[in-house]
Amino acid sequence: MERKKPCIAMVPSPGFSLLHPLIEFSKRLVVYHPHLHITFFITPLGPSSSSATHYYSIFQSLQPHIDFVVLPQINMEDLKTNDPVTQIHNTVKFSLPSLRHELISMSSQTRLFAVVADLFSVDALEIAKQLSLKSFVFHPSSVTSLSFFLCFPELDEDHEMVSTGFRELSQPLKLPGCVTFQGKDLPGPVQERSSESYRTFLHASKQLRFADGIIVNSFVDLEREAITALQESNNNKYPLLYPVGPILQTVSTNKNNTNSSECLTWLENQPRNSVLYVSFGSGGTLSHDQLHELALGLEMSGHKFLWVIRAPSASPSSAYLCAQKENPFDYLPKGFIDRTKGQGYMVPSWAPQIEVLRHGSIGGFLTHCGWNSVLEAIVNGKPMIVWPLFAEQRMNAVMLTGHFKVAVRPKGDENKNNGIVERDEVARVVKIVMEGEEGRELRRRILVFKEAADKTISEEGTSTRTLSNLAFE
Repeated sequence: MERKKPCIAMVPSPGFSLLHPLIEFSKRLVVYHPHLHITFFITPLGPSSSSATHYYSIFQSLQPHIDFVVLPQINMEDLKTNDPVTQIHNTVKFSLPSLRHELISMSSQTRLFAVVADLFSVDALEIAKQLSLKSFVFHPSSVTSLSFFLCFPELDEDHEMVSTGFRELSQPLKLPGCVTFQGKDLPGPVQERSSESYRTFLHASKQLRFADGIIVNSFVDLEREAITALQESNNNKYPLLYPVGPILQTVSTNKNNTNSSECLTWLENQPRNSVLYVSFGSGGTLSHDQLHELALGLEMSGHKFLWVIRAPSASPSSAYLCAQKENPFDYLPKGFIDRTKGQGYMVPSWAPQIEVLRHGSIGGFLTHCGWNSVLEAIVNGKPMIVWPLFAEQRMNAVMLTGHFKVAVRPKGDENKNNGIVERDEVARVVKIVMEGEEGRELRRRILVFKEAADKTISEEGTSTRTLSNLAFE
């Protein structure tokens, strides 16, 4: 009798920013476990028919043993929330009956033995337990941010310390093996105890404890102290930790985009280490006033720049929620485009970041501190200007400047101008990274981490060994 093929179910949260790291992990996983078949169970935010078409375009280029199922769309009226964090979490929660049905059906045809979820789809682990399957969480960010989520339920119980939320934290927070954080540097959803997103994060953090293991997109030589602290203080308190990073895309999506070839052609004509790459991720946005100050600061610095620019918005994550239709060039300071011809090159909305950061003419990276961008800067040895906007990005910024010392952070006056970083400050930090002794020291330090990243994913590297020995069976 033919033995059923072993399978893993991946349950990502809705949204492509959370899907892509899990896809890259799956691609790496089947290299070391070629007997595996992996099925993604997609919870759509839009109509299932249009989602299926979109996801097919993503999955059709993957190995034949990675496929996907789009679950039926839930009744959007059931969500009853405008909070994006809670909306993402509840979309998965209300899809659990459909997921359970699909997993039972899959179990009858294959040897399904594990479910992998992320922080916002962590409720799917309840089904794994019901079906006697192993359960794992894939954490696409740092071990440091994971440490906060694991400690969050206990911190929440200290009402005296966080009576109204972490914004009013009375003293700096020291997480196991990590640098110290001010309350304002912790993720946005936990700032106000009364908010819906606070309750959602707390619930998800409690659910993390029930996983058999947590797979994290970091590596030992980057966050050794944090990894060691979680493992040594374990005593079955926390799930087993599997640092397998850096897990990153090797080629940018949308490579046929016209902007892709044109900006790379422009880079080919620039001197080595002469260009500052400016990007706020796949959806970060600035206010109108801040956009102006950034533009004028880049101009004042006198250094060349490649800027992925978006139209301004009052919400720092507005472009994650919907595609922008406005022309961002319409919002630039008067005469800016003409004055910076030859100095700068601007791309609306998207650029092939992987190829850009790999390019020899890039000498620095102004980033929003999303963890994928941080890892891409590290593996390419590019020092950073950190400009966090939301989520755990402020925690990443503190790590990069205070612990790793591979980045500088511009100062915004929180007591006036809504904390806007003014043009003089923009020009100052650009000059630090792109010239002088401090910039050379930043570059020297990040090259040490680059070498460590190269080593950890080599044949005998720690992340490679962890991935190949990952105890799914």
